[in-house]
Amino acid sequence: MLRTLYIENIAVIEKLTVDFESGLNVLTGETGAGKSIIIDAINAVMGQRTSKEIIRTGADKAFVSAQFENINSKALEKLNELGFECEDDVLILQRTLSASGKSSCKINGRPATVTMLKDIAKYLINIHGQHESYELFSPETHIDYIDSYGKCQELLNSYKEKYREYKQLKRQCSEISRDESERLREIDILSFQTNELEQADVSVGEEESLAAERNTLANFEKVFSLLNQAKMLLSGDENTNGSSEIVDMALNAVSQAAEYNPEYEEIANALNDVYYNLKDCAESISDAAENLEGDPQRLEEVEERLDLLNRLSRKYNCACDELPALTEKLTARLNELLNYDKNRNELFEKCRKAEQSALAAAQKLSQKRRKAADEFAKRVKTEMAFLNMPGVELVPQFSETELSSKGIDNIELLISANPGETPRPVAKIASGGELSRMMLAIKTVLADTDTVDTLIFDEVDTGISGSAAEKVGLKLKEVSNSCQVLCVTHQAQIAALCDNHYLIRKQVESGRTFTEVFPLDHDGRRDELARIIGGVNITDAALEHAEAMLKEYDN
Repeated sequence: MLRTLYIENIAVIEKLTVDFESGLNVLTGETGAGKSIIIDAINAVMGQRTSKEIIRTGADKAFVSAQFENINSKALEKLNELGFECEDDVLILQRTLSASGKSSCKINGRPATVTMLKDIAKYLINIHGQHESYELFSPETHIDYIDSYGKCQELLNSYKEKYREYKQLKRQCSEISRDESERLREIDILSFQTNELEQADVSVGEEESLAAERNTLANFEKVFSLLNQAKMLLSGDENTNGSSEIVDMALNAVSQAAEYNPEYEEIANALNDVYYNLKDCAESISDAAENLEGDPQRLEEVEERLDLLNRLSRKYNCACDELPALTEKLTARLNELLNYDKNRNELFEKCRKAEQSALAAAQKLSQKRRKAADEFAKRVKTEMAFLNMPGVELVPQFSETELSSKGIDNIELLISANPGETPRPVAKIASGGELSRMMLAIKTVLADTDTVDTLIFDEVDTGISGSAAEKVGLKLKEVSNSCQVLCVTHQAQIAALCDNHYLIRKQVESGRTFTEVFPLDHDGRRDELARIIGGVNITDAALEHAEAMLKEYDN
């Protein structure tokens, strides 16, 4: 749940810390005191789009921090997925907004992105404001309520996997059905390219090997001279002893010395190894010199081959060693185009089967939705009856569509607010107060399936008063038994039912406006309820009424 909210330089709030508790938390205050700013700040730290205009006048930047405790498993799973850790089930989200329009974010002190904030926040908080009520005007959102209530996510995910496969194959079918002349043109080009590359028959490492051979052939005389020089130095000639003979002489001398002192045997053995190594080297050099041949014709062939490899490498814009792989790739593409009819038929059959598989999954999902929709409508109807809408009828209307990301269903909740009236789209008959109560009823029904720990209701009491407001308060109280609830309200009947009451108050000092939030004790709650009831002039009757309300709903 949301434990602590810290706000700095947001609109009329300079610095503000609010500690929330579990249960039903109510925020009240006069119009313009800054209640909506609290919600704006929470939206900002949740990663929602925020205008730089929200920054307090004269400040360079604004800052919001939200600390959560007892994090649910879904949120912890998402944190791990994003690469963050959560110690002692405490999570801190932070966001800094600058006047330049840029923002920076942190999750548990580590740098994060706005998208990361948004990804994790949806598992922590669900804000229901007046604009959320107008979601009911959009039929495309109604299917999400049914899926949530019916716990259809597993079937929906399974369907989406099959739908993605079908869409991919369908795109491939569209591509393969392109203009025949384009296919023939590509075949002509590929035929020439593959023929050229196959005739060249380039092998990996060939260029490097040829370059080394060219270097040897081009420097034949110099290499031959150097090899003979090395051979003479090792083996000598009729006038000069070679190094191997000199080492042999040294070996004989040390061996004789070892006859007098065995300590010299190790030196003699080492010289013996050197002697035979030199003899081996001399023989290898002699063989190399004998095998070395000057071949101008071979040099010309190597030069021509290297020139061909270089031209092909430039032409196909790749390294010489990549030409064999390119040949295979182009040949595979050519065969694909040449076998067009066969491949086309196989692909179309595969696409047809994928469509059938997706359709079967969509139908299975639709069956579960239809069953869940009836149960959902009955439960929402019961909740709305409790919220002073006893004659309401709620009818889930299904219509079948082509395969889409959500299946084959269009679902619209039709409502009849009064007995005997034909159910019609919500947008055509529901008032603001009816919308708020309908959305609260839906939230109540979905409370068990909602994974978030904190629900925020921003002026859910719009358009209602009296007994209807009291019923809304009782319903909010009921919802708060399963999760933390924050509610911004103007209704005394709702405020009287809270577990924790916060007063949002605005004051002006030195020509600047400041907003503060105070937790209220019993007397403070009584005075605030009396203000809501009586307005500017708080009468004794209003105070007595407020006290009576608190006693009636005393926890």
